[in-house]
Amino acid sequence: MTPSDFSTLRDLLRYAVTRFNRAGLCFGHGSSNAFDEAAYLLLHTLALPLDQLDPFLDARLLPEEVAALLAVIERRAVERVPAAYITREAWLGSYRFYVDERVIVPRSFIAELIPGQFAQWLADPDAVENILDLCTGSGCLPVLLADAFPNAHIDAVDISPDALAVARRNVDDYQLRDRVTLLESDLYVQLPSRKYDLIISNPPYVNAESMARLPAEYRQEPQIALAGGSDGMDLVRRIVAGAA
Repeated sequence: MTPSDFSTLRDLLRYAVTRFNRAGLCFGHGSSNAFDEAAYLLLHTLALPLDQLDPFLDARLLPEEVAALLAVIERRAVERVPAAYITREAWLGSYRFYVDERVIVPRSFIAELIPGQFAQWLADPDAVENILDLCTGSGCLPVLLADAFPNAHIDAVDISPDALAVARRNVDDYQLRDRVTLLESDLYVQLPSRKYDLIISNPPYVNAESMARLPAEYRQEPQIALAGGSDGMDLVRRIVAGAA
């Protein structure tokens, strides 16, 4: 098909969904299906509100807009680039974070527990003053922690200086530099001597067999942030042992 075959957003959306399904894409970096992924990419590319698809479906598109949308669709379908890397953003709830290929796309279930202050495990969440986030990646969890625990300071640790550069951008975007300290360390090795009231981590946990079978989208993420050894538990064991 050529750009002249498309005149409205509805045309491009229908094409994108079919293109994604036929390409056998793997979802899981913010969307769970071809329709949601296509809608997100198209709305983002046009700088339209991400939660308002219907009002724009029959809007007439300029030729340059059609060309831009087709380029995004093809990049996702052919190169298998995760949508978050294309748009340079990822969402956890209502929080927007900058992401690029230096970090994995945020998708931690821990994010769903943070607003409740881990009440099932913490006797007094309001007494939490020092929090440690190991393997912080993009720095999304410290941002959420700072909101949920307003009296706490968070040390956010990663072994990758590239990941910490992304985390710095997100910490600064939320004006949290005075409450979140970013530290380059192999887990606890280079950390200052300090007691923490809460330690969280979303470490690499993919076992070797699963790593060998990762879909193309996941192979574009930093492997150091995914590979957890033969059984996926290498870093988990170190984290638990070091927390004792």
